[in-house]
Amino acid sequence: MAERITRRAMLQKTAQAGLGFWVARSGMAAQSTQANEKLNLAIVGVAGRGRGNTDSLISENIVALCDVDSNYLSVAAKRFLKARTYYDFRKMLDEMDKEIDAVVVSTPDHTHAPASVMAMRMGKNCYCEKPLTHSVNESRVMAQVASERKIVTQMGTQHHATSTHRRIVEMVQSGCIGSVKECHVWIGGDRGGGERPTDTPPIPEHLKWDLWLGPAQYRPYHPDYVPYKWRFWWDFGTGETGNNGVHIMDLAFWALNLRHPLSVEAEGPPVHPETSPRWMTVHYEFPARGDSPPLKMAFYHAKDGPPILSKLIPAAEIPDWESGVLFVGAKGMLLSSYGKWKLLPESDFADFQPPQRTIPESIGHHQEWIVACKGGGPTTCNFDYAGALSEAVLLGNVAYRVGEKLQWDPTNLKAVNCPQAERYIRRSYREGWTL
Repeated sequence: MAERITRRAMLQKTAQAGLGFWVARSGMAAQSTQANEKLNLAIVGVAGRGRGNTDSLISENIVALCDVDSNYLSVAAKRFLKARTYYDFRKMLDEMDKEIDAVVVSTPDHTHAPASVMAMRMGKNCYCEKPLTHSVNESRVMAQVASERKIVTQMGTQHHATSTHRRIVEMVQSGCIGSVKECHVWIGGDRGGGERPTDTPPIPEHLKWDLWLGPAQYRPYHPDYVPYKWRFWWDFGTGETGNNGVHIMDLAFWALNLRHPLSVEAEGPPVHPETSPRWMTVHYEFPARGDSPPLKMAFYHAKDGPPILSKLIPAAEIPDWESGVLFVGAKGMLLSSYGKWKLLPESDFADFQPPQRTIPESIGHHQEWIVACKGGGPTTCNFDYAGALSEAVLLGNVAYRVGEKLQWDPTNLKAVNCPQAERYIRRSYREGWTL
């Protein structure tokens, strides 16, 4: 323990000056925070987003690699010859406790919290992919553990670091469209659904199936679950709501200073007990925040976009965007998507001048976390912010699955009018995988 504290103190000392410079001058921080001492990182999940996250953290020491698929693990091991390899993250953390400074979790949703919470309780800084967790309760636990242990955290919502997001937040918060009482958020596509397979093909030799299941209840292996379709099975994923909803709802949460909803109601096709729907609409009611009025927000997973757009916007002004956020203000509307935005009606904003910039440019989503790990500074998608965002997103799934409007008590993490929602707010774990 003394050895690890000494190392962490050294990292903080070497990066402290650079962190302050980033807060003051934003974009120049990367050059100013290149501390001589590198972080020792452990990677949990090395393919897909795991590969992408590792590529973005290549400046640091990758000392441990963990994956339940030996094929993926061998590819990663060839890139990082000095890293020790594991199939079980629990064994990795136990054996390499003194050598690891921080952990990156890029597993399927159902393993996010078990891996991250274990790492944080051991004092490791943590980066975790979106959605932060598989259940509402896990999001709260993640935020609480990070706060109690003073852990530096970041959730993998990389769009949060873009310049466009910052400019949109500044416009909404400067009042250029007036007070916002209504907001519509959507993602396209119709992915989801399916029936549990009845055949039981053999488990591939390269896959540690029991470890892949982790905290989920046992079921026979099938390629309908691995490597990609797990997203649409309730036991493992969070449907398109969690998969992309967190990304697109992030902008509304940031711009409107949202936290916990008062109520959540959802509609969609008939509920399937095991798989997520191909479309869904979720209605949220949020309380007033400071000078901001109460807000009604709707989230749509809709193949052709939400019908509400045609009621609010002239057909000629509706862009062909697969996803977006529409802020409806007292003075006009702001329509946005990844990397683009427009003010409506366009004729009313012909002479529009953007407000003065108040949000510094990001040094990079992963770089924020690296610098903060070394210097103890801020990250913009820490688990306090990301936990509240994920709670709200996942409550949409809960409301859909119980088929009732939830009156939400965020203090006690309960739907006060719907006891049957409890089984979806908190999930059960297999022995050996609890938080």
